Amino acid sequence: MATYRILSIDGGGIRGLVTTILLQRITATPGLENFLKSIDFITGTSTGGLLTLGIAHGLDLETIRDVYVKEGPIIFDDSWLDNLVDLGKIRGADYSIKPLRKVLKKLLEDITLGQLKKRVLVTAFDLDNEDPDPEKRTWKPKLFHNFPGPNTDRDIPAVNVGLYTSAAPTYFPSVDGYIDGGVCAINPSVCALAQTQDRRYKPNPPLNNIVLFSLGTGASLEYIAGKTHNWGYAKWIKPLIRLMFDGTAGIADYQCNQILGHRYHRLAPVFPAGVTIPMDDIKKIPFMIEFSEALKINNTIKWLKNTWIAR
Repeated sequence: MATYRILSIDGGGIRGLVTTILLQRITATPGLENFLKSIDFITGTSTGGLLTLGIAHGLDLETIRDVYVKEGPIIFDDSWLDNLVDLGKIRGADYSIKPLRKVLKKLLEDITLGQLKKRVLVTAFDLDNEDPDPEKRTWKPKLFHNFPGPNTDRDIPAVNVGLYTSAAPTYFPSVDGYIDGGVCAINPSVCALAQTQDRRYKPNPPLNNIVLFSLGTGASLEYIAGKTHNWGYAKWIKPLIRLMFDGTAGIADYQCNQILGHRYHRLAPVFPAGVTIPMDDIKKIPFMIEFSEALKINNTIKWLKNTWIAR
């Protein structure tokens, strides 16, 4: 069976700009010009989910880059009036979902997941499955995909899925009962591996035929000093979301490395010490551009040429 190529893209809000620029650099490398065309299956969470939908729809990377640079400040526009209504971010989400919906509608139009040009899996989290049986009613992860077969999501509008995967708690309100998939899989690479082995969606590529390239959106060197922290909600709430996101991303990286070995590669940029870029930090857009364009990616290029393309 032929090599089966998976691209996995982490969540990270505005830091998706870093990923986009790295993909531009990869596709500008001689021998890798057709990298995007060679992908069989793309998976993404949050901003990675938006990149997944855009690439699978056939959008060029320059268009996607412009979305982050030009539309980012509009999507993450936190006006003083909004803060007043939300009681200083205590009662309501930081941002309205309307600007993001408008941007996605323009880019993805009215297409459904089934109309995308590639197989995709986009993560979200369902706050209420609305099961009529009270013994089964609960919240749960939701993996939207367009594989033909039972329980497929091929008929769901891509715009809706983009909103679901991006609805990060405290940043945006939930959409149709869904929130950001980052709460369960900020790095969705293992979800993609599992999808390829689901016997409901044949043919299933053997694991030894799979190569997987995982892309991060940029991580900060963060830590909590000290051995004992007797904190309550007020102290833990600020670092908790970032802590959980970084933790689950690292676990997925470990799992993929153990399962696939040399057929797995992760490019996870780390910002310089002292540089922290929250998911909505639009003021750091110039820094992210400079950082991404200067980042050394020689090992990634070598792996892509020797393993992704050569197999």
